[in-house]
Amino acid sequence: MNSNNKIGKIEDLNVWQEAMELTEAIYKAFKQCNDFSFRDQIRRASVSIPANIAEGFDRQTNKEFIQFLFIAKGSAAEARTLLMLAKRLGYIDETNYNALIESTRKISAMLYKFIETRKTKFN
Repeated sequence: MNSNNKIGKIEDLNVWQEAMELTEAIYKAFKQCNDFSFRDQIRRASVSIPANIAEGFDRQTNKEFIQFLFIAKGSAAEARTLLMLAKRLGYIDETNYNALIESTRKISAMLYKFIETRKTKFN
């Protein structure tokens, strides 16, 4: 964040940064996956997280921003579910799975706190 603690651009949001890192990691983890439908779905779910944070950030009202943060949180849950399926199907090793699952949980928690902050301090 800049010196006066105002968020001037989407890149200043820690939750957006974390979501971008998750998306990059998912793209790399499933690069060789030959189940193209699954690979595309998990990529879409992961991309949806930072994309919805960004879209909400540029909306006109706090209510709209919160709505998009909830959508991003839902996409994190979708990505987590798809990671669980990937593990069951043997598409991902234990080490990558654990790191990516932990990342989705961290992002969900960050989004929850951010939503609560937006609800209480910006309404």
